Amino acid sequence: MTVSPSANDLLDQLRALSNTETLASQTRFGIVGHERLGVSIYDLRRIAKGIKNHTLALELWQTGIHEARILASMVDDPAQVTLAQLEAWVVEFDSWDICDIVTDELFIHAPDMLEVIPQWAVREEEYVKRASFAMIAAIVVHRKDVSDDIIRSYFSLIETAADDNRNFVKKAVNWALRNIGKWKPSLRSEAIACANRVLSQDSPSARWIAKDALREFIKKFGVTDEI
Repeated sequence: MTVSPSANDLLDQLRALSNTETLASQTRFGIVGHERLGVSIYDLRRIAKGIKNHTLALELWQTGIHEARILASMVDDPAQVTLAQLEAWVVEFDSWDICDIVTDELFIHAPDMLEVIPQWAVREEEYVKRASFAMIAAIVVHRKDVSDDIIRSYFSLIETAADDNRNFVKKAVNWALRNIGKWKPSLRSEAIACANRVLSQDSPSARWIAKDALREFIKKFGVTDEI
């Protein structure tokens, strides 16, 4: 049986890989958050390879270190992730990359992930709300077992959130809409219709979300029924 490294062992590896150039590059891309080390996503995936340990993941998350938290999402066992853990972690998201990576690596594979998506979509916290739409964007790619009926129910979430002009919310709403249209051919016409309904809201964020999505649908699929 393979013995997992300790949290301290992994923290030592992360600190040894700390890189000021990577840290500066992350800052240029708008990555913020507390206690960043400047470790590349490539190195994080390399360290995580072959490790699945729920207790270790919880210990890494508790350190508060940016890269340790990303690593936690990679080594955790999704089957052991509870609703309480989802809530405890999401409210501590403090950067878009933490939000997107943790939702993609872990949250969309947790047993209760379908329960939290509609709940978080109407929350006020910016990264909690973003997490909902990041999960929608991810599940249409990675969770082929999620039915069209469930995905279809997310159009109303997109329309409701489209007037939120906060950068990290509107970009995630747009991302969710685009991914449904791109990755779900059976729902593409409905995604286009949703985009047109969003466009008709006539708020700055809604116009941007809809026009960007429709532009991509036209480019990729030759869609011509934009309002």
